[in-house]
Amino acid sequence: MSNSPVRTQAKGAGRVSAEGNSAVGEHGVSKRSKAANREDSPPAKRAAKAPAAKKSAAPKSAAPKSAALKKVAPKKAASKKAAAPDGAPVPKKAAVRPESRLGMVRRARRINRELAEVYPYAHPELDFRNPFELLVATVLSAQTTDLRVNQTTPALFAQYPTPEDLAAAVPEEIEELIRPTGFFRAKTKSIMGLAAALRDDFGGEVPGRLEDLVKLPGVGRKTAFVVLGNVFGVPGITVDTHFMRLARRFRWTESDDPVKIEAEIAEIFPRSDWTMLSHRVIFHGRRMCHARKPACGACPITHLCPAYGEGETDPEKARKLLKYEKGGFPGQRLNPPADYPGRPAPPAPGVAPGAVQRPSDAR
Repeated sequence: MSNSPVRTQAKGAGRVSAEGNSAVGEHGVSKRSKAANREDSPPAKRAAKAPAAKKSAAPKSAAPKSAALKKVAPKKAASKKAAAPDGAPVPKKAAVRPESRLGMVRRARRINRELAEVYPYAHPELDFRNPFELLVATVLSAQTTDLRVNQTTPALFAQYPTPEDLAAAVPEEIEELIRPTGFFRAKTKSIMGLAAALRDDFGGEVPGRLEDLVKLPGVGRKTAFVVLGNVFGVPGITVDTHFMRLARRFRWTESDDPVKIEAEIAEIFPRSDWTMLSHRVIFHGRRMCHARKPACGACPITHLCPAYGEGETDPEKARKLLKYEKGGFPGQRLNPPADYPGRPAPPAPGVAPGAVQRPSDAR
């Protein structure tokens, strides 16, 4: 008896908790009326309750998805930046530090040492037997090749072997002899004028001082240093078109003025290196480091050259660009030094080999 009121109270409490917080449940509506009300309610109302529950649950699941998308998006963007068109990763470019003055000097001197190994036989590429012949040949070499001069001077020196002979010649005859070198009228005036100056002012001898040589007609610093360095043993830097081009490619200078280039190069190298440095750089410019298409792929000093890549980098194609002994062709001298590894140059067209050529006793 004492337990029945408790059970009745428990049943009432169960109805309230099962019916939730609705106002009808709070007034104790019977189960039958409650079920009847559910059956009478239109289906639209029941259907409306289901989406509401889904909507309330949607934000919980949507948040992780949006977060996941945010995490994935940067990875895709990063992969686009890091991948090349072919799928390979693009290497980051390291910052290139400007070369110091000391670094440039060390690199320049190393280039000179390595060129000495590549061209141990470097020499002036004009045939001559004495200072007078070298002086005249160098004047004639302006705006033409040493080969063309070497094919021309044998006949010239056969008829006019001394300054006195050349100074007394008929200009028209000299013009005809040196016509193949180009600018033959201007060159005739120069070589006949310097021959007369040697006869009148220097006793028929070529002077061994720079200040005297540059006073001769047609003789500038380049020609003077060729004579001084190769005949008198006076060191000098020969800034011709090849030397100027390579000095700029090697970043030894930024100037295009021969006098300024000479002064800047003189500060980089010891005086004792000047003459042979000139020969090595000119040899390299004529054989590999051409003006229009350098043979970069066949060059042995690419690891020291800032201009690598300006020319042909494919080794096979680059080897086809090599000239003279490096390409298996004859050199420029008809009478090269004994240690020259290449073949002598052929004589002028129409001239029999050895017809007016003499062995050269000068390097």
